[in-house]
Amino acid sequence: MTQDSTPQPYGTPEVPRVAVRGEARLEVDPEIARIGITVTARGTDRRTALEDLTRRNNTVLDLVKSYGDAVEKLETGAFSINPELTRHGRAERIRAYHGTVHITAELSDFTALGELTTRLADLELTSVDGPWWALRPTSPAHGEARRQAVLEAVQRAREYAGALGAQLAALVELADLGAENAPAYPPAPGGGMRTMAFSASEETAPPLDLEPQRQTVYAQVNARFTMTPPQL
Repeated sequence: MTQDSTPQPYGTPEVPRVAVRGEARLEVDPEIARIGITVTARGTDRRTALEDLTRRNNTVLDLVKSYGDAVEKLETGAFSINPELTRHGRAERIRAYHGTVHITAELSDFTALGELTTRLADLELTSVDGPWWALRPTSPAHGEARRQAVLEAVQRAREYAGALGAQLAALVELADLGAENAPAYPPAPGGGMRTMAFSASEETAPPLDLEPQRQTVYAQVNARFTMTPPQL
């Protein structure tokens, strides 16, 4: 009869195991900021509403593109044109048409962000939401958090083993629990900024002084080690 040599998920008196969890939480400066831009138009007929919406949309796109490399991404999310019916009377009569375009811009230059936000909010029938601060998926902060979580797991395991008069022998398992950064668009109340302007002013408003919101990067691992027999 042969002895089963398959590794067991538990230790033995000769080769005891220790299981620990390592965690790390870092507070770092954001790398990018996103703003949402909504352009609207209203006209008594569909063509007028579309023409006004097209003109305002082009004005917004040209303004954002004028900031060059400070803008990393510019996307149009949605477009709509809807009729507004009269509230009285049996006949379905169209009172006006409402048009809307939603645009998202992503910037890495936060000085330009404050100036652009102010200029956008100063445009006709244009609203601005945000900013939403974030890290890039490739940010070194993610790797640093994972490294610190592993180091903490090793330190914890050494302390447990040391309390028994033993030493760590080998790593058996390291599992990433997958908990990391906050969502790209944090929904926290009051965490963003909203401005709206219905007509262009004669003088340019001063740039907003926006203070970047620090980001939390979190990592967590489970680790299992073998250790030398304890001195009990």
